[in-house]
Amino acid sequence: MSISNNTPLHDLGVAELGQGLRDKRFSSIELTQHLLQRVQTSDSQLGAFLHVDAEHALARARAADARLAAGEGAQAGGALIGVPLAHKDIFVTADMPTTAGSKILAGYRSPFDATVVARLNAAGTVSLGKLNCDEFAMGSANENSAYQPVANPWDASRVPGGSSGGSAAAVAARLLPASTGTDTGGSIRQPASFTGITGIKPTYGICSRYGMIAFASSLDQAGPMARSAEDCALLLSAMSGFDERDATSVQQAPQDFHAQMLSAREGATAAQPLKGLRIGLPREFFPAALSADVNSAVRAGLAELEKLGATLVDVSLPRTELAIPVYYIIAPAEASSNLSRFDGVKFGHRAAQFDDLLDMYKKTRAEGFGAEVKRRIMIGSYVLSHGYYDAYYLQAQKLRRMIADDFQQAFQHCDLIAGPVAPTVAWKHGEGKDDPVKAYLADIFTLPGSLAGLPGMSVPVGLGEGGMPVGLQLLGNYFKEGQLLHTAHALQQATDWHRAAPAGI
Repeated sequence: MSISNNTPLHDLGVAELGQGLRDKRFSSIELTQHLLQRVQTSDSQLGAFLHVDAEHALARARAADARLAAGEGAQAGGALIGVPLAHKDIFVTADMPTTAGSKILAGYRSPFDATVVARLNAAGTVSLGKLNCDEFAMGSANENSAYQPVANPWDASRVPGGSSGGSAAAVAARLLPASTGTDTGGSIRQPASFTGITGIKPTYGICSRYGMIAFASSLDQAGPMARSAEDCALLLSAMSGFDERDATSVQQAPQDFHAQMLSAREGATAAQPLKGLRIGLPREFFPAALSADVNSAVRAGLAELEKLGATLVDVSLPRTELAIPVYYIIAPAEASSNLSRFDGVKFGHRAAQFDDLLDMYKKTRAEGFGAEVKRRIMIGSYVLSHGYYDAYYLQAQKLRRMIADDFQQAFQHCDLIAGPVAPTVAWKHGEGKDDPVKAYLADIFTLPGSLAGLPGMSVPVGLGEGGMPVGLQLLGNYFKEGQLLHTAHALQQATDWHRAAPAGI
C-alpha cells in the first residue's frame, strides 16, 4: 500500500492511516490534532458531532503512540492502533455523555462502555467524540435529533440519511476516517448510500448489543462506516465476537474479516477475482418507481461486477412490499417496551413540576421525547394491546418468517443479492417532515434484509440527480460477511467511486 506524500491526512482511510502510523510517517498525536482542528472549523455547518472530547482523545493518542513505539502495531490485531474515529451517540460511554439524540437523556453519563466501544478502545482506536443521530435511532433523515439536524456534506440543503446520519456525514466530510453506526431497518446502509461512503450491517448477533441503547431489540445491530470495504473489514474484525452479557450474541469465535476479504475465490484470476460468483437481482428491487438516476448508477455498478467475473441471475423476493408494514408493527412494538424505562426515576430528564408519580411519568415523557418517538411508542402500545396483539403483532411475526424464507429460496440460485439501497438519492431537508409515511417508504429495499437478520452493505457506485451519491446494496446469507467484503473490495479495486469526495472538502 503506497501513500503519496501529498495526500492530506484527512483524505486517508483506516488501512492507509494504520500503515502510515506503523511506518512512522506521522504520529497518532499529529493525526488526532489534525482531525480535531477540522472538526472545530467544519462541524458547525455540518452538525455531525454532539460531543467532542479533545482531552481524552489526545490522551488516547499518546497511549497509542507508546504502543506503536513498543512494536505492537506489527502484531496481530495492531492494524487499528492510533486510528481516530467517533461513535454514534447510541453507544454508552463512561467518559462522555450519551443522549441517543434525545432530550430525555440530556447529560446522562454511563458507568460503563458499550462492548463495541470497549473492543475498539482495546484495539487502540482514538475516539474523538459522539455523533449525532435520530432520536433513539428512529428516522431516515437525521431530522429527528433533539439537538440539531445533520447536513449532507455533498449538499447542505439535503439530508444525510438516518438514523446514523452523523456517523455518515462525518466520514464523508473527511472529519474522520471511520465511525460506528447501528442498523435497525437500514440505518447504516441508507446514510452510507446518501453520503457516498461504505457501510456494513453484519448478521444479527455478530456484534454485541450490550451498551447499545435499544430501539427494537430483535433488529438492532452495530456496524462500521468508513471509506472502503477494507476499512470496514478491519473495524468489523475488532468490533465483533461473542459477548456473554448479550443474550442475542452469536457464540462464534472471533473472525478476521480482513483476511476473509483478501482470500481468493476458487478459480478466480487477477482479471476476474469474482469468477463463479452468482449475484441475484430481485425483480422487486427494480420497480418502475425506482428513479432513473439511481437505476443507472446501480446498473453501472452491476456491469463492473460482471467484468470482474460475476454472473447476474434473476431472482424474486415476492414479499418485499410487505416488509414496510411488518417492520412498522414489530419495531414500534419493541420500542414501546424498551423505552418504558425512561420515566424520570433512575436516570435522564425528570420534569421539574409534578403532582404525583403518575404525573411525573407523563410530564417527563411529554417533555423528553420527540414527536417521532411518541408516534412509534403509541403505535407499538396499540399493536401490543389486548384484542390487537393477534391481529397485528402476531401476524407481522408470521410474515417476518415468510420474508426470511423468501431469501433462503433466492439463495438457492445465487450467492449474493444486489440492488439499490434506496429508491432515490438524498432528499431535501423538510420534504418528509410532515409526511412520515413517505419517509417510511424510502426503506423499502433495506427492510427485508433487516427483518431476516441478514448481513448487508452499501457500496458507492456513482452519482445521481444533483450530483448526489448512489449506493449499491449487497446482501449475503447468514455469516457471509467475508463474501460481501470480498465482493465490495474487488469492485473498489477496479473503480474509484468510493474515493469521490464532496466539493470543497
